[in-house]
Amino acid sequence: MDPPFDVALTQSVDALPTGPGLAYEPKYDGHRATVERTDSTVVLRSKTGREITSVWMDLAVPAMSLRPGVILDGEIVVYRGGALDFGAVQQRAASGHARGRSLASDLPASFVAFDLVQHPEEGDVRSRPYRERRAWLLEEVSADPPIQPTPMTTDADEALVWWEAMRAQGVEGLVIKTLGGPYPGGSRGGWLKLRHADTVDCRVVGYAGPVARPTHLAVELPDGRIVLSRRVSAPVRLRIAALAGPGQGGRERTAKGEPYIAWDRGPLVEVLAGTTRHATVTVVRVRE
Repeated sequence: MDPPFDVALTQSVDALPTGPGLAYEPKYDGHRATVERTDSTVVLRSKTGREITSVWMDLAVPAMSLRPGVILDGEIVVYRGGALDFGAVQQRAASGHARGRSLASDLPASFVAFDLVQHPEEGDVRSRPYRERRAWLLEEVSADPPIQPTPMTTDADEALVWWEAMRAQGVEGLVIKTLGGPYPGGSRGGWLKLRHADTVDCRVVGYAGPVARPTHLAVELPDGRIVLSRRVSAPVRLRIAALAGPGQGGRERTAKGEPYIAWDRGPLVEVLAGTTRHATVTVVRVRE
């Protein structure tokens, strides 16, 4: 392949897709970039294909450890105070060569690789399924900073744990890919994104299962409907169990006839916005 190339784009969704054959990754708040390891050097390019190597020499130098022929797609990020700092990335990106070298010591960058589009032996692998590209990515990129592969899971419940746990670190949300899908260069829809902004607050009015280990929550939606959520994640379950305690109300049923134990003054929870319009509601976080 002859860089630059059209990078894959994401399409927003308002509900977390679930089911077999899906992969979930954190969505980072940084600058999209590609890293190409040639026979003699490293070339970094922006999302639009503009060469940006001179601004990010603190990434170009360690990228020399990649094998010649590797091309990565990923995100340039800057951590400050334990969280992603998009302003710092913008400051670095807007700097000239001399200023960039100075800023690199104060605001060191990291590159999170989330796909491999060219392999030293296999060549252009954009048409290959993501599960194969992911395996090659893990072979070619070590877990050592500043160039690292992004975490990935095929477990939707684990993805929801990431959704909550990584929010404080500045992670924007989740990217959802199809394990059998090719690299969708230049198009939207092949990769999906679910952002933290796409949530609504709902009041818990009950739960299903034992109080020490509730499995589902009965929530009152903004339109007044009361519905049962999908099975809650472990962090949500533990927090609800701690807040509920013994002695809640009697048994009630949703409009669909689903039984639950009533809770008069339950906490607020964050629900994926789009799921409130469908049969399954996904709770992602208990509000404090």
